[in-house]
Amino acid sequence: QVQLVESGGGLVQPGGSLRLSCAASGIDFSVYDMGWYRQAPGKQRELVAAITSDRMTNYADFVKGRFTISRDNIKNAVCLQMNSLKPEDTAVYYCNARNMWLTYWGQGTQVTVSS
Repeated sequence: QVQLVESGGGLVQPGGSLRLSCAASGIDFSVYDMGWYRQAPGKQRELVAAITSDRMTNYADFVKGRFTISRDNIKNAVCLQMNSLKPEDTAVYYCNARNMWLTYWGQGTQVTVSS
């Protein structure tokens, strides 16, 4: 049974930081490309950041220089360090795992940036 469990979301003031974590189980984690997506109310889900099995990273333009994605193949986890948060970063953040044939999603964690 594949599980992606996100944690670390919450309420933070503008300019603050949060660190999201996603713990994966039931997959051969090291061979999966991992990503973080987000979905704000009334908007489509969008890619935030991704890291391949070879540790190549890709970021959406709106988070470049503020967010950092990393993975730990020993702990089967992927993290998203989010700094300089803005109100427009408010969304549900989802962990994603995929290979050539399969894609899995976590249940999401809410991030709210507000004063």
